[in-house]
Amino acid sequence: MSKSKKKLRIIPLGGLGEIGKNITVFEYGEDIIIVDCGIAFPEDEMMGIDLVLPDITYLRNKKDKVKGIVLTHGHEDHIGALPYVLREINVPVFGTKLTLGLLKNKLEEHRMLGDTNLQTVQLGQTIELGIFKVEFIHSNHSIADAAALAIHTPVGVVVHTGDFKIDYTPIEGAAINLARFAELGKKGVLLLMADSTNAEREGYTMSERRVGESFKRIFANVPGRAIVATFASNIHRVQQILDVAINTNRKVALSGRSMINVVNVALELGYLNAPEGTFIDIKDINKYPANRLMIITTGSQGEPMAALSRMASSTHRQVEIVPGDLVVISATPIPGNEKMVSNNVNMLFQKGANVIYESLEDVHVSGHACQEELKLIHRLVQPKFFMPVHGEYKHLRHHALIAEELGLSMENIFIMDTGNVLELDASNAKIAGKVPSGKVFVDGLGVGDVGNIVLRDRKLLSQEGMVILMITIDKETGMVTNSPDIISRGFIYVRESEELMSEMKSIAMNALSESQGKDWSAIKDSVKKSLGEHLYMKTKRKPMILPIIIEI
Repeated sequence: MSKSKKKLRIIPLGGLGEIGKNITVFEYGEDIIIVDCGIAFPEDEMMGIDLVLPDITYLRNKKDKVKGIVLTHGHEDHIGALPYVLREINVPVFGTKLTLGLLKNKLEEHRMLGDTNLQTVQLGQTIELGIFKVEFIHSNHSIADAAALAIHTPVGVVVHTGDFKIDYTPIEGAAINLARFAELGKKGVLLLMADSTNAEREGYTMSERRVGESFKRIFANVPGRAIVATFASNIHRVQQILDVAINTNRKVALSGRSMINVVNVALELGYLNAPEGTFIDIKDINKYPANRLMIITTGSQGEPMAALSRMASSTHRQVEIVPGDLVVISATPIPGNEKMVSNNVNMLFQKGANVIYESLEDVHVSGHACQEELKLIHRLVQPKFFMPVHGEYKHLRHHALIAEELGLSMENIFIMDTGNVLELDASNAKIAGKVPSGKVFVDGLGVGDVGNIVLRDRKLLSQEGMVILMITIDKETGMVTNSPDIISRGFIYVRESEELMSEMKSIAMNALSESQGKDWSAIKDSVKKSLGEHLYMKTKRKPMILPIIIEI
């Protein structure tokens, strides 16, 4: 194919129409790069699922073309899938120092660190990956070392903001490099791909420093223990908590594995600063008076197994909530987690703690740009085409409307679905087909072995219960030897349903009699159909019916 006919193909394999699982493929001729490689957390109906990974079937078939994986920042929804993807596509991974520091922890857990090529990149640096040149632009987000990307391709420049906000007074380092966005815009940008998470929200996102000011006021005269729950990866938030603890002469204990891991990495790499002797082991908190303790913990989203949830339910090994404790939940509930967070707040109040959360004080600010910040980026970059990324469909749609309000034609705005292919040359863009995409479930040690059929069965079992019939058949005659044994789990309480149990045995025997001489599959189908119809008529429920045939 001649160079003039080649087109840039951009393929999001996750992150669109959903929160999390961010991964995007950039393909030109024989070269492919991947931007981010994250996980999503399971939704309520994904019973038993631990993590959700992107489907990389498309990449699996073209792994020899992949030149590298480029990371915008170190959040789980951008790096969490790498230990699974790198097993199949082991290519160099490029990211900033903290991003790779957090990734190293994950790779060590999976015993993959020695087999992975990690390349540290400085903000402002440009790397070459095949035909692509990728420039890392200093950005601001709720984690340090976040980067936007300028991807230089043969057909033009693609600006990918990553997750970002515009914070003129960041806790650490410089503000977002707006000057570089403007320079790229003056030279000409083919496509802008921008964070849409807060596209519904008017105005500006508050500076992270606002939270620090709230912390100083809240913790100034607390007579008991101070407990703060926040995202482990929010290093700037943790630093502000540490600053308050140091200024109020409190020792700091960490609770939650991810909090301990992230803080240790950040301290080692110099992204957190605290005098020697600030930290104590959580096991030693009873050695210090309550007014000299600060506990930083995970669990701001109400996750059942997280540290704060265990404190609230009195199952934490070291921390028992007592009257006089002050608990600050420094996060906004992710959509779907509101009920779990509310349950924790209620339990903490019941134990006598004073609880402060976002609706009461400014104890959290978002890491994502609101409408006025998005407008500024659009004005600076002045793209020919626009593709909103990172968010549910409503977020993408609102962002598209912002771009249209700023003068971009809807014909040049592409609201994509996961798996769609956007093809571009220097002057045209269009959606050109779809590639395999979707969700791969991690359940325990199993990756991809649980699919929609298994999840449907789990949902049915959780809602309707299960009826098991043990049917014994004479091996020589093929006749049923006696009435089947029936076991009910989650359907009815057997001791209080003798009449229904008797009817079930009778229905099953009639079905077995009518299907004598047929193969086992037909016998099972006959029993399930007859019994299922009877149970629905009697109870308006549809339990899972599982006939088991035993030859004797």
